[in-house]
Amino acid sequence: MTERNHHPLLEIKDLDVAYRIRGSVRRVLRGVSLRVESGSILGVVGESGSGKTTLALAILRYLPKEGFIQAGEIWFDEHPIHALPLEQMRTIWGKEIAFVPQDPSSSLNPSIKIGEQVAEMLHLHPDDARARVIQLFKTVQLADPEHVANSYPHQLSGGMQQRVLIAMALNLKPKLLVLDEPTSNLDTTTQAAVLKLICDLIRDRGMAAIYVTHNLRLVRQVCDRVAILYAGELLEEGPTQQIFDQPNHPYTRGLLDSIPRLGENKSHMRLRSLEGRIPLSGEPTLGCNYRSRCHLSIEICEQHPALFELSGSRVSRCHRWDEIDRGEIDNRKSSAESIPILRTSKKRLPILGIEDIRVDFPLQRTFEEFIGRKQPRKVQAVGGVKFEILKGQTLGLVGESGSGKTTLARVIVGLQDTAGGTMRFLSSALPSRLNGRSMETLRQLQMVFQNTDEALNPYQTVEEILRRPLQRMLGKNRTAAKRDVLFLLDSVQLSAEYAKRLPSQLSGGERQRVAIARAFASHPTLLIADEPVSSLDASVQAAVLNLLNDMQEKDGTAALFISHDLAVVGYLADVIAVIYRGQLMEVAEAHELFKPPYHPYTEALLSAIPKIEYKNGHAKIQLKGEIPSPLEKLEGCPFHTRCPHRLGEICDQEQPPWRTLASGKRYFCHIDEDGLQKLSQDNYFRDYAELKE
Repeated sequence: MTERNHHPLLEIKDLDVAYRIRGSVRRVLRGVSLRVESGSILGVVGESGSGKTTLALAILRYLPKEGFIQAGEIWFDEHPIHALPLEQMRTIWGKEIAFVPQDPSSSLNPSIKIGEQVAEMLHLHPDDARARVIQLFKTVQLADPEHVANSYPHQLSGGMQQRVLIAMALNLKPKLLVLDEPTSNLDTTTQAAVLKLICDLIRDRGMAAIYVTHNLRLVRQVCDRVAILYAGELLEEGPTQQIFDQPNHPYTRGLLDSIPRLGENKSHMRLRSLEGRIPLSGEPTLGCNYRSRCHLSIEICEQHPALFELSGSRVSRCHRWDEIDRGEIDNRKSSAESIPILRTSKKRLPILGIEDIRVDFPLQRTFEEFIGRKQPRKVQAVGGVKFEILKGQTLGLVGESGSGKTTLARVIVGLQDTAGGTMRFLSSALPSRLNGRSMETLRQLQMVFQNTDEALNPYQTVEEILRRPLQRMLGKNRTAAKRDVLFLLDSVQLSAEYAKRLPSQLSGGERQRVAIARAFASHPTLLIADEPVSSLDASVQAAVLNLLNDMQEKDGTAALFISHDLAVVGYLADVIAVIYRGQLMEVAEAHELFKPPYHPYTEALLSAIPKIEYKNGHAKIQLKGEIPSPLEKLEGCPFHTRCPHRLGEICDQEQPPWRTLASGKRYFCHIDEDGLQKLSQDNYFRDYAELKE
């Protein structure tokens, strides 16, 4: 055993991980060295394909059968776990090292109630299982733990499912928690609550954690140190504040500059996105791996850089780190000139108008209702929504999961029937059913879905995917369509060789670009984009947002952009609508939404967004519980059960009025402008605005 003066809880030394692929060996991690101390959180970030998840699985000794540790060591609590047989690792999994995956639904059995499978997984005796499970659920702050224990996974929200997995992971009091994108699919408020819970439990119990994510804002808020991976190599590592305040590697700077800041908008600046793409896993490179994408590359970069030690317990793999550190060169790439976007005007042509749209979902009938031939009961998913989108304008729709955003999008695109209300598209009535719409209407109204795995046919090449709308909707022959496919690929910054690839051969960002190209292929008048960038890396997200911006400007396309991230919506949108429980709470021009006074729900959403510029701690306003079930009929304001500024019976029993301010901002609340202004005096966004100045 190697002698050490100090033993961190986890130490990784010169780790190489490889995969056997079709008879060849590809090394996907090269010489990675990291240390994690008890009571601390290490963030691991980088683009897709950088090796983040492979590193997490290697630490767990849970690599797929094709993967193996080729060289290096992994020491956990002074034990060389890299050399342990898997039989011995089984005694460490769960008890010493616990894992929380990205997708909780894949870890929960859909056919067994939550309480039963948690008790089974934790090997609890039936006599004391119920009490122990309920206590675990209380530890992770699950409201109504009895109800959760009696529910099936599909009856819980994503945030509740994630808390169940955290409860299971923490039950045996492990020393190390490995978190692989545990909040990437959660809305902002749920994400804030889950991360606060994780941080509190780690600090209280003296545990350590490795937090794998592409969300740099979250790393800033929760991690003590951060490691930047790129193409399987460690490029920079050190204290989070130092790395974020003064990144020493051009790649780290590029990632940070790709993120839209709160209050930034496309009308006055363009996002800096990283050009080019990360090398394929195991792809041999000469010199610096980042050289082909780096604007500071010089002749010495043709040699492979060592991992240089800097002051303040930092390391950087850059030949020019000392010049950057002394301020002799700037590792920030200058932004391109922004393209002015046409401003909203009442004189511009209305593209879409919806009035009092309502959507009801039928409930499964009980046996008694079936025997009695009673009609199925219904719950309201969307109620009385009204807005308008003008030519060339982007309307941002934001709210928590379950607020009705996707349902409303599916109504507009014709995939969901309505229970009432009217829609007008280009001054004509828009039928709610697809079979009532003409081919011309279908051509003019296109949608980009959040999950490209479900939206793209896995058996068709990119050329076939893009050629189909050109032939069916524009009537082009095969030769002309194939020619236009190349133009579409170029417009989304993909080379012609991508035409022959299948979706499985593309990265997440590349698949999303293909989906956007397909949506724009028919030259739509209105584009519906449902969470198109929520699962993308920071650099790819910036490229996709710039792409949407450019293509809208070129074609004058109107857009409905749906997201739970107000910073992203604030950048791309001209007007923002905030929705809660199927009803609009606030509507304002993008730059006005970030100015007080705020609707209490908007204020809570803003407060939950972590800032990249500084560590703002946890949300000042934390919403309690989940969005009430549609089955629960509420009187008064839809938000009154969770509102931090609830007035009393008037909020519980009376519908609030719509109020319009001089700025044009409209909000749905009993509290008048002066009252909201006073409540907003200590809002976090004021602090952020002062920091920018």
